[in-house]
Amino acid sequence: MSDNEHIEDADRVAGLLLAAGGGRRLGGRPKALLEHRGRPLVEYAVGVLRAAGCTRVHVVLGARAADVRERAELEGCVLVENPEWEQGMGTSLRAGLDSLAGTGARAALVSLVDQPGIGPEAVRRVLAAYRDETSLVSAAYDGVRGHPVLFGAAHWAGIAESATGDRGARAYLKAHAQAITLVECGDVAQPYDIDTEADLVHLE
Repeated sequence: MSDNEHIEDADRVAGLLLAAGGGRRLGGRPKALLEHRGRPLVEYAVGVLRAAGCTRVHVVLGARAADVRERAELEGCVLVENPEWEQGMGTSLRAGLDSLAGTGARAALVSLVDQPGIGPEAVRRVLAAYRDETSLVSAAYDGVRGHPVLFGAAHWAGIAESATGDRGARAYLKAHAQAITLVECGDVAQPYDIDTEADLVHLE
């Protein structure tokens, strides 16, 4: 594949960062605003997507969205506010996919703001497995499906229909397990979540 084709693929696949959560188990501190390496976590996560080759990045905000806009450097990103964020990640995934309609994106590479152990190399591997709008790709850790995931545009309607509560795309991916390309990333990334006070040790 030529460099030009790689560049075209990067343009066809939009990065979609889900960063709306309110951090209920973190005393109500929005995950997007947790500090990591001196900057808000949402800013770090956008940097990972960009470093991996995503030229177009949409960020779904929810909890304290105005504070996130003010404190994080998110220039060049499309910021999508999800007024229903309290209902769970499924609403953020739907809002993010809706925001990509009509942009020319052929696929969405979805990452979560609270997984800073997943860096550019894992994202790059998932991105490299994109073929066309029918692609369904997932990072795997010791063979177990995790994030990031890549959804070709042909799957967006089905995913949006089944994304409820905190489940996101889980039901859709389970139903289409045979179609998923798993990309092993356990050697380059750690898929822990920042969910509780105890998890804050992972932040630097």
